[in-house]
Order: sequence, then structure tokens, then C-alpha cells
Amino acid sequence: MRLNDGDPGFKHQVAAEPGGAGLKACFACAACTARCPVAGHLPEYDPRRIIRLTLLGRREEVLASPLIWRCSACYSCAEVCPQQVRFTDVLTAIKNLAARAGCAPPAARAGASLLAKHGRLLPVGEFENEKRAKLGLPAVEERPQDFQRLLGMAPEGREPGEGPA
Repeated sequence: MRLNDGDPGFKHQVAAEPGGAGLKACFACAACTARCPVAGHLPEYDPRRIIRLTLLGRREEVLASPLIWRCSACYSCAEVCPQQVRFTDVLTAIKNLAARAGCAPPAARAGASLLAKHGRLLPVGEFENEKRAKLGLPAVEERPQDFQRLLGMAPEGREPGEGPA
């Protein structure tokens, strides 16, 4: 890919996402990379490179990269940034764009599927509810419709955009 092949609007899209505005304040000093625990254990993970590729408009390369999902969200980068960029928030904005583009990792897709189907990540059946009743706790009900709305899916039996039953 040549430098001129980048998408000049990509950085503006990232900046428009919640948490993405810090992208415009970053001047790639590498303080975030020096403090990053993930970069310390995974040499190919470089926050500065992710920001640089984003600023250059390398949309496909950034959104398809499995490295954007490696951030541990420790905020060590924000503690040392001279521009007070919260890289973790910028990375969350990039991840949101990646997920909408269909580039979410398999674990995130599986989690979204479980939330849409059951309203939770772990199943709670009769056995668990009987144990809860013995402890004086209320039964756990499945409420997938709440997550279906959040995930932009139609509850079962209805079309997207159709109001509640």
C-alpha cells in the first residue's frame, strides 16, 4: 500500500467516536509504548504504530489487526503521556469501529451471540436457580431483548427497528 492510498477521513472517524478525540493530540512521542506492559511482553504490539497507521488512514490494516484487541486497559500509557492522551480510550474507539466493520475477534462475536440469545454470558438454568432459591436469592431470568437492542438486533419474531411487543 502506498502512502497516498490511505483514507484521509479515517482519523476523523476515530476522533468522532467516544474516547477517540485524544488521537488528534498525540504526537507519537512513544512514552505510551515505553510504559505499556503488553508491549513489554509482545514486541509486535506498539501503541505508537497503531496511532501512526490510524493517522495515515490505513483503515483496513488497523481495523483488521488482531493487535488492537491486546490492550490490557491498564491506563499506564495515560499516566506518562505528556499530551494527556488516554490511548486506551482511543483504542476503544478503534475497536468499536472494527467491531462494526465485522473485524471483532471470535471471542467477542461469541460473547455477543450469547448475550443476544440468553441475555448473559454464562447460562443460568434450573439447577442454578434452585441453588439460589435455597440461599434466599431471586431466580435469574433471561432477558435477551435488552441486549438485542444494544447489539442492534431485532428481538426474536420482530424486524429490526420494530417497536417492543
